[in-house]
Amino acid sequence: MATLGPSGFSPYPVAVYEGVLNPPPGKALMFNEIVDEEIAMREAAKAMLTLPNATIFPGPQVLYAWNEEAKEKAKLVRKMAEVLNAKIIPMYDYRPKYPKIDPAVEINPNHPNLTIWHNKIKACIFVGVHCHYANVALKIIRAETDCFTIAMCGMAGHEDAMITLRDQHIEEMEKFIKIAEEVKRELGK
Repeated sequence: MATLGPSGFSPYPVAVYEGVLNPPPGKALMFNEIVDEEIAMREAAKAMLTLPNATIFPGPQVLYAWNEEAKEKAKLVRKMAEVLNAKIIPMYDYRPKYPKIDPAVEINPNHPNLTIWHNKIKACIFVGVHCHYANVALKIIRAETDCFTIAMCGMAGHEDAMITLRDQHIEEMEKFIKIAEEVKRELGK
């Protein structure tokens, strides 16, 4: 039964209504629990390396060379994709694509489930996506798919991702890539 107010609009309750909050600085959120960042990075790498059609969804904060950090992050996203054997599907333009989007070409925050279903994606990383759009897309993905979601956020993180890594800048992305390389060797991939 729908209830009055925002929670009543969602057929699947969003994480914050279930009491899940973003992690404090220096920590990560993994399956609704606060953990050390390195533990979450290892699990994120393992998911990306073992689940089918792992994909990285870079957003405008990484795709557009608007500052030096963005330029460096873009290079790191490419390296991350190589290490994880992941595809890259951009989330470069947030405007709704009506009457339909081409889910083989891009992800759209209004219909991320279409891209995930069409490409049979079982694990993904959001990086460089503005928080307000990442929040919307992650809620839809959580409610509509079985995709393992990882948010690499430059700010406070996203409670609807299965793993959220907050304050992710160049140094943290480099750390993730090193951990992913270790996990890849451990898995024999």
